[in-house]
This record gives sequence, C-alpha cells and structure tokens, in this order.
Amino acid sequence: MNGEPIVRIRCLPRGLVALAGVLSLISIAGPRSACADPVSELASFSIFDKVDLAQLAKSDVKTAHGPPMKNSRFLAVQSCYVAPGSPAQQMEALRRWNPAKYRELKVFLHSDLPSNPGPASFEGLKNAPGNASVRSLVTATQKLSPELQISKEEAKRFSAATGAGGGGVIPPAVVAFWTDVLTVRTKSFVSGGMAAEPPYDHAGPSVRASDEVNGLLRDQGKIRQQFSGLLGATAIGGGAGSLPAELYWELLDANDQGVVTLGASYSRGGAGGTYQSADVLYYASGGYYVALTLHQLWPVTVDGKPSTLVWRGDMISSPELGSLHGVERLGSESVMMKNITKAVTVFRRNTSGGR
Repeated sequence: MNGEPIVRIRCLPRGLVALAGVLSLISIAGPRSACADPVSELASFSIFDKVDLAQLAKSDVKTAHGPPMKNSRFLAVQSCYVAPGSPAQQMEALRRWNPAKYRELKVFLHSDLPSNPGPASFEGLKNAPGNASVRSLVTATQKLSPELQISKEEAKRFSAATGAGGGGVIPPAVVAFWTDVLTVRTKSFVSGGMAAEPPYDHAGPSVRASDEVNGLLRDQGKIRQQFSGLLGATAIGGGAGSLPAELYWELLDANDQGVVTLGASYSRGGAGGTYQSADVLYYASGGYYVALTLHQLWPVTVDGKPSTLVWRGDMISSPELGSLHGVERLGSESVMMKNITKAVTVFRRNTSGGR
C-alpha cells in the first residue's frame, strides 16, 4: 500500500536507532538493578502487562502496537519472546548477526566501520546489486531529487563530483558522492554524537535526526527511564559518550527505494546476568529520518533449562507517516509489526538463538 514506512529489519542491537538534548530528559543513573521477577519488570515499562513464560517459550515472537505518539511522524512497536540459552549468548549472537545474508530482509550490503573511517570503508558500494531499488537511488542522486535527505552543503559537493563516467550499477560519481557523505557524517557522529550531524535541509524544512530521536523517547517515559543508564553512557546523548559504539553502514530497501544508512550499536551487562542494548540508525538517505531499537534481556528458567526473556522496542520517525490517517496508518503499523516479526524469526532460525 502507499505510504508504508521502512522498518528496522536488522535484528541486532549493535545498536537500532544518537540523541541531542535527551540527557536533560533522562536520569544518568547506572544500570537498573535486576528485578527478582523479570516478568514483573517487563510489565513495569512495556505494553506487555501479562506474560506467561512457559507459553511464550512455545510460541513465536509476540508483537504489539506501542503507545500512541504525539507526533504523526512517529511510530512504535514492541515485541517479546523467549529464547534458549543465556542473555550473554543471545548478545553474542546479535553482535555476529549480518542481515545482508538473508534476502527476505532486503538489506543488500552491510559492513562494520572503524571509529575513524575513510573512503576505503565504503568501497562496498561498488558491489551493489543491480536491482530496481539500487537503480532508484542512483537516479535520485543524479537528479539531486528533493526526496534525498542530505544537507544543502552536501548537495553542493555533489556538483563538484559529477562528470566521471564509467560502468557499474552505481556510477563512480555517485559512489564518490555517497562515500563522502557517509564518511563525513560518521566522523561527525563519533566526535559529537547526533547533535553534530548536519540537518536534512536540501529541499525542504530543516530536520535534525537528533530532534527526532529526542521526540521518540520523550513520548515514552517508562522506556526512557528503563534505559536511562545505557543511553546516558552513549553518543546517543549528544557527545562522544563513555560507552564505545559498534559502527556500521548499510544499503537497504525502503518502500522499493534504495537507501544508504548509518548506524551505531551499544550494549552492556547489568546485575543478575541481564543485558541492555541500543541500536540507532542516525542517518538515512531517504525513507525515514531515524530509527531506534532497544533490547532488554533477562535470564529465566523454562522447563528447567536456562533461557532468555527478550523485550524489543522499535521506534521510527518517517516523513511518510505524517500524511497517513485512519486505515492507511493502521495498515502501516501492521506492516511494521509483520516485518519485525519476520526479522526476529529469521534471526532465531539462523543463529544459536533459534528455537
């Protein structure tokens, strides 16, 4: 249907989804103490107020709409499931996860990044597949389409880069342009967090990714408090942060359009063998402004076996969502829930976390 938003189709918390100004909204306390009853702690901040662990362990991922958001661009979905093994094992499986290996997830390229990337870090763009989504990105770039989410200064730099010919799915001039954009934006994020990211102001009102993530969390106070310690230790808070990030970039499909995106993932352990993670997509060339995925993992015992109760929260800000109402918006929410269910199912089937 028209207007369906891109959803976070990666499953790993090598982050989802950095925040400017969020430190003024959340506590910078350390990790929350492990709750004696993970199910009760899950109910205290999530939409899942009643969960039967034994039943959940035998079923597929349970997914539900998040609470209503004040901004029409925002959408949130929550999920929970039980996986075999410990939270530490689940986290390791998530860190190793590469969604580009699975065609149904529509992530064409995925690559980890060093903290100080150079042009060589994005050489993979030359290996983009020759599909309609990638060709749409090439066309939009060559025309400097108003739908491209870049800054005015970045658009000017493209003019200086054009003129090079050559074959390949993505022409050299287009590769050079996106390599420059992604390199500079990654360095800006590392040095100053999301607050340092250039705005999307190439052909419309100025939009800052930091403001979008800030707004997503502002509307969900319980979740913000649950993850306050983790978020306060990351570059999501606006600066470099005390917790190192695992950086990456991807080329993926968003509503049949090719999109290049930058992400950062964070994770840390808490008391009692618990883990939290945050994954932020802090730049996208189109389709959505930002996306944020949070994970909370608790150790549980089901049928006498060590297991993990997993809560996942996905939040997205998309310009397309702002124009949807009624049945169309409900349809987009359903698509997002379906895609998240698919992502988790593929992850569990193809890793040690599979059922």
